[in-house]
Amino acid sequence: MNETNVCVVGNVATRPAYRELATGPSARFRLAVTSRYWDREKNAWTDGHTNFFTVWANRQLAVNVAACVEVGQPVVVQGRLKVRTEVQGQQQWASADIDAVAIGHDLSRGMAFFQRAVKPEAPPATARPEPDWETPRPAEPRDGQPEQPGQEQHDMQEQGVGEGGLAPQQQPLAVT
Repeated sequence: MNETNVCVVGNVATRPAYRELATGPSARFRLAVTSRYWDREKNAWTDGHTNFFTVWANRQLAVNVAACVEVGQPVVVQGRLKVRTEVQGQQQWASADIDAVAIGHDLSRGMAFFQRAVKPEAPPATARPEPDWETPRPAEPRDGQPEQPGQEQHDMQEQGVGEGGLAPQQQPLAVT
Protein backbone atom coordinates (compact mmCIF):
# COMPACT_ATOMS: atom_id res chain seq x y z
CA MET A 1 0.00 0.00 0.00
CA ASN A 2 1.31 3.40 -0.90
CA GLU A 3 -0.48 5.49 1.69
CA THR A 4 0.89 8.57 3.40
CA ASN A 5 0.88 7.95 7.14
CA VAL A 6 1.29 11.04 9.31
CA CYS A 7 1.55 11.94 12.96
CA VAL A 8 0.34 15.48 13.63
CA VAL A 9 0.38 17.50 16.85
CA GLY A 10 -2.01 20.42 17.13
CA ASN A 11 -5.06 21.93 18.81
CA VAL A 12 -8.70 20.95 18.32
CA ALA A 13 -10.27 23.86 16.37
CA THR A 14 -13.92 22.74 16.15
CA ARG A 15 -16.27 20.73 18.32
CA PRO A 16 -16.30 17.08 17.18
CA ALA A 17 -19.36 16.26 15.04
CA TYR A 18 -20.62 12.78 15.87
CA ARG A 19 -22.95 10.72 13.66
CA GLU A 20 -24.39 7.22 13.69
CA LEU A 21 -24.16 5.91 10.13
CA ALA A 22 -25.21 2.60 8.58
CA THR A 23 -21.53 1.57 8.59
CA GLY A 24 -21.08 2.51 12.27
CA PRO A 25 -20.24 5.61 14.32
CA SER A 26 -18.26 8.43 12.73
CA ALA A 27 -16.82 11.67 14.10
CA ARG A 28 -14.89 14.55 12.59
CA PHE A 29 -13.24 17.73 13.80
CA ARG A 30 -10.82 20.34 12.52
CA LEU A 31 -7.25 20.33 13.81
CA ALA A 32 -5.07 23.47 13.77
CA VAL A 33 -1.34 22.87 13.51
CA THR A 34 0.79 25.97 13.96
CA SER A 35 4.53 25.89 13.52
CA ARG A 36 6.59 27.86 16.04
CA TYR A 37 10.09 29.14 15.61
CA TRP A 38 12.62 31.15 17.58
CA ASP A 39 12.81 34.74 16.27
CA ARG A 40 16.34 36.00 16.94
CA GLU A 41 15.43 39.63 16.26
CA LYS A 42 12.60 39.62 18.83
CA ASN A 43 14.43 37.12 21.06
CA ALA A 44 11.14 35.20 21.51
CA TRP A 45 9.12 32.31 20.12
CA THR A 46 6.88 33.31 17.21
CA ASP A 47 3.91 31.56 15.59
CA GLY A 48 4.38 30.59 11.99
CA HIS A 49 1.86 29.42 9.41
CA THR A 50 -1.21 27.44 10.59
CA ASN A 51 -2.32 24.34 8.69
CA PHE A 52 -5.82 22.97 9.17
CA PHE A 53 -6.72 19.30 8.81
CA THR A 54 -10.11 17.60 8.95
CA VAL A 55 -9.71 14.57 11.20
CA TRP A 56 -12.07 11.63 10.62
CA ALA A 57 -12.56 8.90 13.24
CA ASN A 58 -14.68 5.76 12.86
CA ARG A 59 -16.18 3.02 15.05
CA GLN A 60 -15.01 2.96 18.70
CA LEU A 61 -12.49 5.74 18.08
CA ALA A 62 -15.37 8.01 17.01
CA VAL A 63 -17.35 7.23 20.16
CA ASN A 64 -14.32 8.01 22.34
CA VAL A 65 -13.53 11.23 20.44
CA ALA A 66 -17.10 12.47 20.93
CA ALA A 67 -16.86 11.79 24.66
CA CYS A 68 -13.34 13.08 25.37
CA VAL A 69 -12.16 15.68 22.84
CA GLU A 70 -13.04 19.37 23.26
CA VAL A 71 -12.17 22.59 21.44
CA GLY A 72 -8.75 23.99 22.36
CA GLN A 73 -7.28 20.75 23.66
CA PRO A 74 -3.81 19.74 22.42
CA VAL A 75 -3.93 16.36 20.69
CA VAL A 76 -1.71 13.97 18.77
CA VAL A 77 -3.33 12.39 15.69
CA GLN A 78 -1.92 9.46 13.75
CA GLY A 79 -3.51 8.29 10.51
CA ARG A 80 -3.60 8.33 6.72
CA LEU A 81 -3.32 11.68 4.93
CA LYS A 82 -5.66 12.32 2.00
CA VAL A 83 -5.48 15.55 0.03
CA ARG A 84 -8.53 16.44 -2.07
CA THR A 85 -8.93 19.22 -4.61
CA GLU A 86 -12.31 20.45 -5.82
CA VAL A 87 -13.62 23.13 -8.11
CA GLN A 88 -16.75 25.02 -7.10
CA GLY A 89 -17.82 27.62 -9.63
CA GLN A 90 -14.72 29.66 -10.43
CA GLN A 91 -12.82 28.67 -7.29
CA GLN A 92 -10.52 25.73 -6.79
CA TRP A 93 -9.68 24.65 -3.26
CA ALA A 94 -7.79 21.87 -1.51
CA SER A 95 -8.61 19.98 1.66
CA ALA A 96 -6.27 17.88 3.77
CA ASP A 97 -8.04 15.07 5.63
CA ILE A 98 -6.60 12.57 8.10
CA ASP A 99 -8.31 9.21 8.42
CA ALA A 100 -7.33 8.70 12.07
CA VAL A 101 -6.04 5.42 13.47
CA ALA A 102 -5.18 6.85 16.91
CA ILE A 103 -5.92 10.10 18.73
CA GLY A 104 -4.62 11.11 22.16
CA HIS A 105 -4.07 14.15 24.31
CA ASP A 106 -0.63 15.78 24.13
CA LEU A 107 0.73 15.11 27.61
CA SER A 108 3.65 17.53 27.12
CA ARG A 109 1.10 20.35 27.48
CA GLY A 110 -1.23 18.98 30.14
CA MET A 111 -2.56 15.98 32.04
CA ALA A 112 -5.17 13.41 31.07
CA PHE A 113 -6.65 10.46 32.92
CA PHE A 114 -7.19 7.25 30.99
CA GLN A 115 -10.36 5.23 31.42
CA ARG A 116 -10.80 2.02 29.45
CA ALA A 117 -13.90 2.01 27.25
CA VAL A 118 -16.58 -0.44 28.30
CA LYS A 119 -17.48 -2.83 25.53
CA PRO A 120 -21.20 -3.49 25.18
CA GLU A 121 -22.20 -7.04 26.00
CA ALA A 122 -22.69 -9.18 22.94
CA PRO A 123 -26.21 -10.54 22.61
CA PRO A 124 -26.37 -14.24 23.43
CA ALA A 125 -25.88 -16.36 20.36
CA THR A 126 -29.03 -18.14 19.28
CA ALA A 127 -28.66 -21.86 19.67
CA ARG A 128 -28.59 -23.65 16.36
CA PRO A 129 -29.81 -27.21 16.22
CA GLU A 130 -27.07 -29.82 16.22
CA PRO A 131 -26.77 -31.57 12.84
CA ASP A 132 -27.69 -35.23 12.67
CA TRP A 133 -24.35 -36.97 12.20
CA GLU A 134 -25.64 -40.53 12.47
CA THR A 135 -25.37 -42.79 9.44
CA PRO A 136 -28.84 -43.91 8.36
CA ARG A 137 -29.63 -47.59 8.84
CA PRO A 138 -30.05 -49.74 5.77
CA ALA A 139 -33.67 -50.00 4.74
CA GLU A 140 -35.64 -52.72 6.51
CA PRO A 141 -37.52 -55.16 4.30
CA ARG A 142 -41.13 -54.13 3.91
CA ASP A 143 -43.88 -56.34 5.19
CA GLY A 144 -44.99 -58.83 2.61
CA GLN A 145 -41.75 -58.64 0.59
CA PRO A 146 -39.37 -61.53 1.04
CA GLU A 147 -35.76 -60.58 1.70
CA GLN A 148 -33.51 -61.53 -1.16
CA PRO A 149 -31.02 -64.14 0.01
CA GLY A 150 -27.46 -62.82 0.08
CA GLN A 151 -28.56 -59.18 -0.33
CA GLU A 152 -27.61 -58.27 3.26
CA GLN A 153 -24.21 -59.97 2.90
CA HIS A 154 -23.65 -58.08 -0.39
CA ASP A 155 -24.57 -54.71 1.24
CA MET A 156 -22.22 -55.33 4.16
CA GLN A 157 -19.32 -56.22 1.85
CA GLU A 158 -19.83 -52.97 -0.08
CA GLN A 159 -19.61 -51.05 3.19
CA GLY A 160 -16.37 -52.85 4.16
CA VAL A 161 -17.97 -54.92 6.89
CA GLY A 162 -16.61 -58.44 7.37
CA GLU A 163 -18.23 -61.51 8.86
CA GLY A 164 -19.81 -61.06 12.24
CA GLY A 165 -20.97 -57.53 11.39
CA LEU A 166 -17.66 -55.78 12.24
CA ALA A 167 -15.42 -53.85 9.91
CA PRO A 168 -12.02 -55.55 9.28
CA GLN A 169 -10.20 -53.13 11.62
CA GLN A 170 -12.80 -53.86 14.31
CA GLN A 171 -12.48 -57.68 14.26
CA PRO A 172 -12.12 -59.04 17.77
CA LEU A 173 -8.67 -60.17 18.75
CA ALA A 174 -8.14 -63.75 19.78
CA VAL A 175 -7.06 -63.90 23.40
CA THR A 176 -4.84 -66.86 24.28
